[in-house]
Amino acid sequence: MEFQDDQRRLQDLRQRVPVDAALLLTREQPERVAKLLALLPRHFAVQVAAHLPEELRPAELATDAEKTESGTVANLTELTAGVLPLTHSVQQAIDWLRAQETAHDLTYLYVTDGAQRLCGLVVMRDLLLARPEQLLSEIMLKSPFTLSPEMSQSEAIQAAVRRHYPVYPVVDAQGKLTGIVRGYRLFEQQAIEISAQSGRMVGVNEEERVATSLWDAFRLRHPWLQINLLTAFLAGGVVSLFEDTITQIVALAAFLPILAGQSGNTGCQALAITLRGITLGDIDGYPVAKLITKEVTLGAVNGLFTGCVAGFAMWMFAGGFGNHQALQLGAVIALAMIGSCMASGFFGVMVPLTLRRFGADPSTASSIFLTTGTDIAGMGLMLFLATTLVL
Repeated sequence: MEFQDDQRRLQDLRQRVPVDAALLLTREQPERVAKLLALLPRHFAVQVAAHLPEELRPAELATDAEKTESGTVANLTELTAGVLPLTHSVQQAIDWLRAQETAHDLTYLYVTDGAQRLCGLVVMRDLLLARPEQLLSEIMLKSPFTLSPEMSQSEAIQAAVRRHYPVYPVVDAQGKLTGIVRGYRLFEQQAIEISAQSGRMVGVNEEERVATSLWDAFRLRHPWLQINLLTAFLAGGVVSLFEDTITQIVALAAFLPILAGQSGNTGCQALAITLRGITLGDIDGYPVAKLITKEVTLGAVNGLFTGCVAGFAMWMFAGGFGNHQALQLGAVIALAMIGSCMASGFFGVMVPLTLRRFGADPSTASSIFLTTGTDIAGMGLMLFLATTLVL
């Protein structure tokens, strides 16, 4: 009875990715966890052990598990079912399939040589239409697209976006078949990656969840807030350079947050599109100059229309207080809105691309640097124009 239970549990583990298999094992006693891991293929057991708590991780797997990198294809890989040798005939393959309890889970048959190197794969439709005496080597798709265990999940996602295969074989450097990754797993990761961007843009680590403790949440967030404070000092320093202008034209103070908010939103739109392009691989091979031109032009058009409304509001506001330079102030606001929205479109593209160029995560706290750039450009331009054209 215990043997049958172990076999059922092993079958269940084999059909899961390492992180899900580890979650399943956390419900077991340490002795049984060690026993089940010992019955799994070594490379798969190591990947599962990497996701286990230390108290459940067998000593003989601990060292290798610590070397397992997160965020790679290896962490999405499940064990391969449906591996047959080159010498099998179509009839032998069909007989083998009929004897399998989990044949309904198979999408392809994987054909290997004597050294377990992947030679090709067989689509079920081709197996059905082939003659019984034909060899699998005659009907297989040779040199199929594969993933490697060390490939990053983002690279695999970009490959999957262009291919849309239901299953991807995973082979090591020697060409040996080590497992498979199901397409829906990659698209799950893609959804997680895109959803995590909004948090990372403001310094929220992707590791943080709703159940994260107060201390851990503070530890993950606070460093970025300190960086944001330092960058805010830069924007404050620019405003302080025009203290006399603000003192003489008090109405400008009311429009500083309006200008900052509008240019910030424009920059966030450009940033979101750029980050999405990086995640999906659309940005690769696309001329950066063309993207910058597009976003800057959009900023100019959006700034023109919003600037006209804001300029009219300034004219009404200043005129209501009897300011004889109300028209000039309205023109300052309109021109500043156009210029700041153009600058924010530029920063929205360049911030993530620059971070990626220096090897940093393009979405990590991008909005902090974007906000600094747009605030300095927008408020600095408005105060400079007011000083030049009005005073």
